[in-house]
Amino acid sequence: MASDPKMHTFEEVAKHNKTKDCWLIISGKVYDVTPFMDDHPGGDEVLLSATRKDATNDFEDVGHSDTAREMMEKYCIGEIDSKSVPAKRTYIPPQQAHYNPDKTSEFVIKILQFLVPLLILGLAITVRQFTKKE
Repeated sequence: MASDPKMHTFEEVAKHNKTKDCWLIISGKVYDVTPFMDDHPGGDEVLLSATRKDATNDFEDVGHSDTAREMMEKYCIGEIDSKSVPAKRTYIPPQQAHYNPDKTSEFVIKILQFLVPLLILGLAITVRQFTKKE
């Protein structure tokens, strides 16, 4: 890499989030890992899931070897402009179905699942009694 590394904005790096064009931000540096997608031991999905964010924690959590860290240098294409990186996102939980405290429809279904077989059994026994020859 040159002595004066190229500065990339977060928005620019975030655009490179496809299998054929994948850039990652790790420890303040930008890496073009496109040529490594097929060779990554965890598969390309792991790399793609680390796009559009600072992937430093993802990278460190795995516990990469020294060889992997050395290999990173050939994919380094510059540094990230820290002012362009957005603040950490707040977690927004997914929308959940409305809670039904009385569960009326579920209760009716459970009762019917119990009563219908009993009614069929009772009907079968009644028909058998009336049609039985003595």
